[in-house]
Formats: sequence, C-alpha cells, structure tokens
Amino acid sequence: MPVLMEDAQTLWEFHQLHHEPRETDVAIGLGSHDIGVAEHAAALYRQGRFPLIVFTGANAPTTVNDFPRGEAVEFAERAEELGVPASALRIEPRATNTGENLAFTRALLEHEGITPRTATLISRPYQQRRAYATARKIWPELEVICSACAQELPDYIASIGSTRRVLDMLVGDTQRLWVYADRGFAAPQQIDDDTYAAYERLVAAGYTSRLLESNARSIR
Repeated sequence: MPVLMEDAQTLWEFHQLHHEPRETDVAIGLGSHDIGVAEHAAALYRQGRFPLIVFTGANAPTTVNDFPRGEAVEFAERAEELGVPASALRIEPRATNTGENLAFTRALLEHEGITPRTATLISRPYQQRRAYATARKIWPELEVICSACAQELPDYIASIGSTRRVLDMLVGDTQRLWVYADRGFAAPQQIDDDTYAAYERLVAAGYTSRLLESNARSIR
C-alpha cells in the first residue's frame, strides 16, 4: 500500500468508534455527500433499533449538486424507498454543520413533545468521532452511540468515486476535532502521535481542500 494510503488508513481507523448497536429512542441521520447514511439508517430501522429517524441537513458546497433539494429531504426519500414508513421519518432541512444538526434536531423533537434519552447518530464512517464529540458538547444529557455502514477504506472510496475527495474529507474531519474543541463547539478528543503524523503528511501532500483556516493544535 502506498505511504499516503497507509496514512489515510490510519485516519480512517482513528475515526471509527465501533459502538455496539442497540435499541435507542431515536436515530439522527447526519446530512453529507454520502447517501449511505440513509441506507444504513433504513437497515437499522428494519432491525428494530429505533422507532423514529430524523434526517438533518441543508446543503454544503460539496453536496448541492448531488442533493439539490437538500440532504435531509433526499436522505428521507431514500430511506422511504428502502421500506421506512413516512410516519417514522422527520426532516430537519436547515442545518449546515454538525452542531446545527444536533441543536435543530433537538428543537424539532421538543416541538413534537419528544424528549429522547438515547439516540443513534448515523454518519459517514469517518465522521463518527467528530459527531460523538459534538453531541457531548451540544446535547450532553443525550446518551448517544454512533453508527455507520461498515466498509473498508478502498470500498468506501469506490462507492464515492474519488480518492481525492475522500482523503480531503478525512484530513478535514481530523483537523476539525481540535479546532472545534478549541472554539467550544465539541468536546476535546485525544489525538495520538501516529494519527497526527499521518494527518501532517497528507496535508503536506496537498490534501487540503477541506481544511479550516485555523490550524492550532489542541489536546493530543
């Protein structure tokens, strides 16, 4: 395996949380460029893991062409195609980041008189750690487990159709762990030396399109 792909694999593995699936009060499907989030949510629903799915997300520059009517809208439609009844689906169409995904979902559920104690956060495979860290900050009373479609990195790249896009996203999500913690948007996460070194090599190799301007390093 080329060195850069070994580094990508290091980041990929770091972001996997391997939470055991269990029954929760609700699922929260985080919008993104990856329709697999909707497909995985539908599969877990059919297993009886939760009675309700909230899909949350507007659009980002990376998704507006893929989901022109909005991530949450089109994710919900895909889940319904896969057997989830409309009565078990809610759409939160305004969120443009993970913090808003959680805050707006909480408001939507509160408006319906629903106060979940447990939730399954469903995301892209490499978004799990950041989603968990954000939930701990934004909605600390909610007990969450994270879930994503189980895929190997090469298979995920093939499903997305672009190595560069996936590696750029891996690098960007890694940086966001400490930047968002520094900004108070997420709970701090420990970054080990091997993961940080892999991140730095990928940045040096030019996988930088998803980096934020701030590159201050937080807890490791």
